[in-house]
Amino acid sequence: MENHHQHQQRLPNSMKSRFRRVCVFCGSSPGKNPSYQLAAIQLGKQLVERNIDLVYGGGSIGLMGLVSQAVFDGGRHVLGVIPKTLMPREITGETVGEVRAVSGMHQRKAEMARQADAFIALPGGYGTLEELLEVITWAQLGIHDKPVGLLNVDGYYNSLLSFIDKAVDEGFIAPAARYIIVSAQTTQELMCKLEDYEPKHSGVASKLSWEMEQQLGFTAKSDIAR
Repeated sequence: MENHHQHQQRLPNSMKSRFRRVCVFCGSSPGKNPSYQLAAIQLGKQLVERNIDLVYGGGSIGLMGLVSQAVFDGGRHVLGVIPKTLMPREITGETVGEVRAVSGMHQRKAEMARQADAFIALPGGYGTLEELLEVITWAQLGIHDKPVGLLNVDGYYNSLLSFIDKAVDEGFIAPAARYIIVSAQTTQELMCKLEDYEPKHSGVASKLSWEMEQQLGFTAKSDIAR
């Protein structure tokens, strides 16, 4: 503990993070562009430099494996949350760090969100998009006010951001809610933006009302607000 504390003291102020643990969503495939793989490794190293731990969907394949290995190799804690049905190594590979088995996909997302202080999406497919859009929706509803970052490597998410801007223009997303998504093309720029993030939107329902619902047994999601 003493060595870890001394290490934190030696870091420049710019590297002292407000986050203890960040949740990363990304593809279980490496992608065709080597820049995606490089970005995953750079993000892992950026988390290490800022003394931030990682929570992710478990496994060692694709971008998920690259970012988790980079964080693990840097000496930070890695928590992989994975449904029991996906645990066989031939499906996801060997998870580094701590493995937390859950019953299904919904519990996986809720647990990752509960553990994290912020979220970052690297390039990915359907699963990554679904996870990203759900935490954005939770922020819009007021379930949490944690920053949500989009690492837009080589413009991978340009069309998604254009779609969101179109939804704002057409009145389906409130202009203030557009700022829930923090995007950048490099890991360092994205981390700096997330560190400075302050919500500009008003949640549809307060965190308190979600907590009351949980106490009454209607939902299990309010833990996410932590």
